[in-house]
Amino acid sequence: MSRISRVETFLVAPRWLFVRVETDEGVVGWGEATCEGRSETVRTAVEQLSELLVGRDPLRIEDHWQVMTKGSFYRGGPILASAVSGLDQALWDIAGRTYAVPVHQLLGGPVRDRIRVYGWVGGDEPAEVADHIAEQVEAGLTAVKMNASGRMPHLGSVADLDGVARRVAAAREVLGDHRDVAVDFHGRFTLATARRVAPLLEPYRPFFLEEPVVPENSHLIGDMVRSTTIPISAGERLYSRQEFLPVLQAGIAVAQPDLSHAGGITEVRKIASLAEVFDVQLAPHCPLGPLALAACLQVGFATPNYLIQEQSIGIHYNQGAEVLDYVVDTEPLKFVAGHIERLTGPGLGIEIDEQAVRAADKRGHAWRGPVWRHPDGSFAEW
Repeated sequence: MSRISRVETFLVAPRWLFVRVETDEGVVGWGEATCEGRSETVRTAVEQLSELLVGRDPLRIEDHWQVMTKGSFYRGGPILASAVSGLDQALWDIAGRTYAVPVHQLLGGPVRDRIRVYGWVGGDEPAEVADHIAEQVEAGLTAVKMNASGRMPHLGSVADLDGVARRVAAAREVLGDHRDVAVDFHGRFTLATARRVAPLLEPYRPFFLEEPVVPENSHLIGDMVRSTTIPISAGERLYSRQEFLPVLQAGIAVAQPDLSHAGGITEVRKIASLAEVFDVQLAPHCPLGPLALAACLQVGFATPNYLIQEQSIGIHYNQGAEVLDYVVDTEPLKFVAGHIERLTGPGLGIEIDEQAVRAADKRGHAWRGPVWRHPDGSFAEW
């Protein structure tokens, strides 16, 4: 019987944490345990969790997930969940490589041949938004996501509210009627301001409005759902089925678990099944690296209620490295008519350039999110 012999972690630019799990038979699995701004902390958590794995059978994935998430009296939260996520992805990668099949075959087989993807676009002014979207369309994407605003006051002014509408209007003009734009509130809005903005955006038919309130205020999201016909999405900062249940009950249309934060492949599959009960689609959060993206896609190929996949290939904020820099063969992740075709390689379906990863880890990173403040000096949501 194969046994886990070694667990390693790698802090790689621009802000990612990769996990490598090796067996005594030489099978290697990779995962991504990135927690933006806290990856060094997660690295320590992975090292502690590895005590539960070394010497064990790598194919007992569900049992390992149960022990890693529940083996300590204190549970939950983004640090532990991210550490578990990276290890879980690596174990699924090992399983696929052991059986010489892609992970989605182990999850029940494919339900689709390709997955639609979208990219993020920036721009503070309507003209900038239009230019950035035109670039994404030129790259072959049929959907984009944009921030609703930058720093937003607790009760936005007329200029603040109209500014959101003008940028979304500019996006719709470039995209036309056959492409989609999602609008990310990023938890920057109070419920009151989000409810005032939504009617201004309805003429432009956004794909969805993302994270209209911070996750701590998930109990308010039902009020947002009832205030607009635009689909509401949430979930990038929710880490379990239990945390998703209230927002599903509140009526969100799109669930956005992050495969590197919400317990990996094992838990996100369960979140997807729970969402299906509420007629909710899955669109996992993934502005991360190649392993997180591959893990998302493997879940998507086997999940009926999978809507679309976020990805950050070529995104401007990946400073110092890019998604495809750590992949031996970029062909499996290329865009084809706004989609990524079904991955057919074993495990997660991509091959990591281990030499590049080890070199990047020697340089490391200490990425931190910005701290914003309102004009009066008080803290502002980023």
